[in-house]
Amino acid sequence: MNQDMSIIQLVLHASFVVQLVMVILMTISIASWAAIVGKLTAIKRIQTLNEEFEQQFWSGISLNELFSAAVQNSKLSGPMERIFASGMREYQKLRERRISDTGTLLDGARRAMRASFQREMDVAEAQLSFLASVGSVSPYVGLFGTVWGIMHAFTGLASMQQVTLATVAPGIAEALVATAIGLFAAIPAVVAYNRFARDIDRVAIKLETFIEEFSNILQRSLGGSAGSGGVNPAGSGFSASGH
Repeated sequence: MNQDMSIIQLVLHASFVVQLVMVILMTISIASWAAIVGKLTAIKRIQTLNEEFEQQFWSGISLNELFSAAVQNSKLSGPMERIFASGMREYQKLRERRISDTGTLLDGARRAMRASFQREMDVAEAQLSFLASVGSVSPYVGLFGTVWGIMHAFTGLASMQQVTLATVAPGIAEALVATAIGLFAAIPAVVAYNRFARDIDRVAIKLETFIEEFSNILQRSLGGSAGSGGVNPAGSGFSASGH
């Protein structure tokens, strides 16, 4: 391909509308790559923090100690730790109000954990809708630029007496660059969206499993306290060992 038909020359000689479409698509592509890198880092951090807390949770350490650490480290904690802290906080509040009904205590803790779970998932799913929009819309934006460029090229050829492939090719090539840029923006966004959606689903399943396991621990502790004269499990240093 000679210099006149290079990609840079095609972009520079394209019509204003096609150039505008190219600029929009390149801006979208840069923004999507920034979102991809940010989301990749965020999901990796979530997975690492969840694994670290889960190891501590099942290590046999007192849940009250874990709760104190979670409260002090709330800004740097992971989703699983924050969900645990929400459940423990609500559980202890209900115990302080001298509520002894097992069902009420468990429902309160589970509702608090579910609400925290929804907040965590909203944060984890941020930018996914943007990537989905980029993947679905960018090819059509590029196609619009291509159609407009071809119309502009053929309009310019209308006044010519003799039309050859050499006169038609540059205009069509300029227009097709818009489609190429649209695909360049869309393909990474689609691949990243599918990858992140799968990873977030795995995180969600892990968090839901933890909620159920922690609820079972609270239920067992309440059963034990009911059989021992109503001792407050929140103040007894009970742990999750034996998983």
